[in-house]
Amino acid sequence: MSGTAIGLIGFACLLGMLAVRIHITMAMFITGSAIYLVMNHGETSGLLYTLNNLVYARVSNYDLAVIPLFILMGQFATHGGLSKALFKAAGTLIGHWRGGLAMASTAACAAFGAICGSSLATAATMGQVALPELKAAGYSGRLATATLAASGTLGIMIPPSVPLVIYAVLTQESIGKLFVAAVIPGIIAALGYILVIAIIVRRDPAAGPAGKKVPFAEMIKAQINIIPVLCVFLVVIVGIYGGWANPTEAASIGAAACGIIAAVSGGMRTKDFLQSVYGTAHATGMIFMVLIGADLLNSSLALSQMPTELATWVAGSGLPPLVVLFSILLIYILLGCVMDSLAMILLTIPIFYPMVMGLEFFGMGLEDKSVWFGILALMVVEIGLVHPPVGMNLYVINKIAKDVPMTETAWGVMPFLASDFIRIIALVFFPVVSLGLVHYLG
Repeated sequence: MSGTAIGLIGFACLLGMLAVRIHITMAMFITGSAIYLVMNHGETSGLLYTLNNLVYARVSNYDLAVIPLFILMGQFATHGGLSKALFKAAGTLIGHWRGGLAMASTAACAAFGAICGSSLATAATMGQVALPELKAAGYSGRLATATLAASGTLGIMIPPSVPLVIYAVLTQESIGKLFVAAVIPGIIAALGYILVIAIIVRRDPAAGPAGKKVPFAEMIKAQINIIPVLCVFLVVIVGIYGGWANPTEAASIGAAACGIIAAVSGGMRTKDFLQSVYGTAHATGMIFMVLIGADLLNSSLALSQMPTELATWVAGSGLPPLVVLFSILLIYILLGCVMDSLAMILLTIPIFYPMVMGLEFFGMGLEDKSVWFGILALMVVEIGLVHPPVGMNLYVINKIAKDVPMTETAWGVMPFLASDFIRIIALVFFPVVSLGLVHYLG
């Protein structure tokens, strides 16, 4: 049996294990070990040697120090009450519009995503803050929960984004360029969601009634209160891309700044600080275990030559590059029904990335193509978080809004998914959307 066949069978078994709910880390360890043993005729020394080197290489990688720092920044923002300030600022600005509080929720999710980097954390945190306000204002359960589930995905779309950091590590791409490339698509996503809300409340005014207009002085005070949060975002992104701080240094500054802001504002106490540290340790440990499992799996697949053979086959198949690309994007949407965003990135990038790099798209160079595909992959991974029946954000929001049936939220996110698909098509055919700011600042 050829190495490619062994790799394909192993990958199919991996998907089978995921389908029966075996944890992604164990599934990757089992599959990677099995492929190694088959390729080496049952010899274990090579597997143990490889695993030993992979673990050391992963945990000693300085670039990955950015992950716990970004997670800590998000934890401080979550437990420090910064989400309330962001929602109040957006609410006082546009809450008097029809559907304004739902639009404010989207804007607050986008702003919170700029200091969080996690979709689930954004959805859970903003859900706790915004859902009671939306309910009190008379918003329909369908619109309220669907808005927060969809807008929660902005947590990974607006940089900093943990999945983008993982993509950068896997592909040796610049974290700074990926962050900058995600800014415009992330803003377009937020504006698209706001447009969806405007269309919904125009067709059904009772779904999102207008609120009371707050005094001008109160509105200005609310905007002033979020200036420190916006400064953290600018310091991190501009610092990384401007070259005066590497990603780890910028993340350190961002985490410290978020902690100070949360403490000074009075939102974070000792208990909240300890919860932030524990949450960071727990999430970091999980991510690193998944990374090590992915390293073993990717190393075994490389030994089988499956990714290289598939990339060569695709390049010589004569299939139009856009057909290959849209097939990859469709696979991402389907995988989103059975696994989370981090697992999708880790499992698929080592296979899909060589395929995309070997094809011609609109005359782009390799570096532009790498950044462009990274943003596309992130956008499609985000759809999996709200795509019924297993979108994680749907469950997070419905756990908070226990009085709203899951089916209501699932139907409610359909217009938001339509906005996502339109944006992805625009990103595919107009790479300047994601690359324009990178080229301008470069």
